[in-house]
Amino acid sequence: MKLDNRKLDLTKAYSSYYSAPQVPQKCYFDEIPYLTIDGEGDPNGPGFAEATEALYTVAYGIKGMCKQEDQDFTVAKLEGLWWARSHSGQDAMYASREDWIWKLLIRMPDYVSAERFEEARMLAVNKKPHLAPLHSVSFERLYEGDCVQMLHVGPFSTEPETIRQIFEYIEAQRLTPKGRHHEIYLSDPRRTPPHKMRTILRHPVIQQEN
Repeated sequence: MKLDNRKLDLTKAYSSYYSAPQVPQKCYFDEIPYLTIDGEGDPNGPGFAEATEALYTVAYGIKGMCKQEDQDFTVAKLEGLWWARSHSGQDAMYASREDWIWKLLIRMPDYVSAERFEEARMLAVNKKPHLAPLHSVSFERLYEGDCVQMLHVGPFSTEPETIRQIFEYIEAQRLTPKGRHHEIYLSDPRRTPPHKMRTILRHPVIQQEN
């Protein structure tokens, strides 16, 4: 059955998810489906690059399957959840890169099912048997709820200043951090000068009890 021949652009359909001001802002996000893959260590290492390739391979596989059913979509921006073994909250940014733990994410349309994901993942495994991280790609629905976010403009190395502002706002608003530090990469680092990079930094929170 032909449903709709328009391509879904998640960035436009969920503009509040993919935008943030350059000052801290409280926001709310319901449960969202993602492709995910877990890893650890320096993001400049080969493990991170292979995990990213595996995630995009499955994402484009799902896109191709959906396009055949007139449910085409634009593959969404790469995202990441970050924490560290021996640090928590704001201090995790100052941990050694070898101690970093990460979960990479690509948001999926709501109509993508776990069954469709698994079919696309197995096709990818058969097509690229050398790409071992394909076996670690998962389909998850994640809920963050209340968050504080802010747009960071500049290289990743200057993120601590933006994170400091976020955590100062959290404290001033009598909120408590929970969950993982969340980043959404709006810019392609291969094509964007470091000083023009745009990254949404987001952290889930809960209201402090009086």
